[in-house]
Amino acid sequence: MTNVHVSLKNVTKQFQREGSGGVVHALGPLDLELRSGEFFAVVGPSGCGKSSLLEVIAGLSPPTQGEVLFEGKSIGGRVPDGIGVVFQEDASFPWLTVADNIVLGLRKIPISNEERQARVDRAIAMMGLKEFTNAYPAQLSGGMRQRVCIARTLVMAPRLILLDEPFGALDQQTRLLMGEEVLKLWRQTGATIFLITHALDEAAMLADRIGVMSARPGRLMDVIETGWPRERDSRVVESPAFGEITARLWKSLRAESIKAIGKADAAS
Repeated sequence: MTNVHVSLKNVTKQFQREGSGGVVHALGPLDLELRSGEFFAVVGPSGCGKSSLLEVIAGLSPPTQGEVLFEGKSIGGRVPDGIGVVFQEDASFPWLTVADNIVLGLRKIPISNEERQARVDRAIAMMGLKEFTNAYPAQLSGGMRQRVCIARTLVMAPRLILLDEPFGALDQQTRLLMGEEVLKLWRQTGATIFLITHALDEAAMLADRIGVMSARPGRLMDVIETGWPRERDSRVVESPAFGEITARLWKSLRAESIKAIGKADAAS
């Protein structure tokens, strides 16, 4: 029997529209189960509620209706222990070195100085930042700063890692290489990873399963099993199956993307 790590049951998210008093139905109703240790990606048209879904899973935003369970327990109004979140925006602190950025969250945890340093050293090595331990963010490339943010999440030893467009600002080649780093991280930690992305090729390369969302209100239209081996890297893009997966994703998304553009035009 599959070990369910996260379960969403009839989840809906609505927002109060600023100024007009109306309500925006952003998400759902939606049901989803994440398997323990899997890599799950979500794609969908702009404005479909992907980031809202991630925030609901993280405990950053409560669902309007429905329930989210993490390891069998209902998620309340805070990020539970065991969940780490990495956003698209560069969240490194420019006045802190790489090491000081990474250790920040650990200072609130009652562990020994030796354990704290060991975690930071492992994360720095894992993310290929050894030569930049004492560098400041201004001295790093965009991809390296994002690795610092991922390392800062990693040292907290999360069992569920939520990634919201973490490579959105990077060029295509760097995205592929960063994707390989995330795959290594996933294999080494055994964590469950939930990735939000606009890039169909990124989802097709990284994920065990891909959820395809409709235009707002976002619902799951399809869940695709990629069938990749766990020991994979960016060379899967050379496989005929990779093209088949991306073609299936676009076939599902094309009409929904057109709908989303129409809704955006109507709202402007």
